Amino acid sequence: MASSHAVLMRLVASAYSIAQKAGMIVRRVLAEGDLGIVEKTCATDLQTKADRLAQMSICSSLARKFPKLTIIGEEDLPSEDVDQELIEDGQWEEILKQPCPSQYSAIKEEDLVVWVDPLDGTKEYTEGLLDNVTVLIGIAYEGKAIAGVINQPYYNYQAGPDAVLGRTIWGILGLGAFGFQLKEAPAGKHIVTTTRSHSNKLVTDCIAAMNPDAVLPVGGAGNKIIHLIEGKASAYVFASPGCKKWDTCAPEVILHAVGGKLTDIHGNGLCYNKEVKHMNSAGVLATLRNYDYYASRVPESVKNALVP
Repeated sequence: MASSHAVLMRLVASAYSIAQKAGMIVRRVLAEGDLGIVEKTCATDLQTKADRLAQMSICSSLARKFPKLTIIGEEDLPSEDVDQELIEDGQWEEILKQPCPSQYSAIKEEDLVVWVDPLDGTKEYTEGLLDNVTVLIGIAYEGKAIAGVINQPYYNYQAGPDAVLGRTIWGILGLGAFGFQLKEAPAGKHIVTTTRSHSNKLVTDCIAAMNPDAVLPVGGAGNKIIHLIEGKASAYVFASPGCKKWDTCAPEVILHAVGGKLTDIHGNGLCYNKEVKHMNSAGVLATLRNYDYYASRVPESVKNALVP
């Protein structure tokens, strides 16, 4: 009986399958060729048909199975009947075989907040930079990100026409993170990953102060955290207010579950309760190792400009 499993484990097992379905939707929309692009606030803030359909799929699938959840999605969509083909009611059985960390075993459905970014890296998606794209489902309890799922719809897409596309990474604090090979960036190298399409003077000043050996501008918060856990970068630095809670909730869990750290630019942890403002107005600083090195180099001028 599924009901014998803790709510959190059932939710993560469902979110895994739901994220895979969303990844398939993202691939299908691109293959069909009509992206249905809409500008939201500016030319770098885009929404596509894939964003809309993937969010409908994720939020409706979760709400049907867990009606007492609070679900906060990036896209502002009208409430309407959702096509049955968008609903995913499967669950990843491998997750249900894992023990629920004891501190979360008695959590009730109504205590959880789910933050959804149906397509992180939309601008890159429209430009064909497909390895930047992720689907993010983050789960928070008492304001803290405790579980997360990241689907990469186009993982492996450069490996040729016969490659199997996509992978799903998941994690729970106190249990670990799975679906990837943890690797550290080269020792002694300061490789900073940062925004590709939302840079400004604060961002560049902050990165310069880190004295980096290399800077990797890429799209998507999910993608940047994957850079950290796979050893491509040693820090993710974004000294600007552009990032939102649905961008960071799931990736933060994956990073924290393997011993990394994600904060705002002042070193404060991020809060994910349902009343919190959506914008991470004091930016993001994240590392797998050596957090203190990067945190100590953030200029006071940058801190003063970014109010939590």
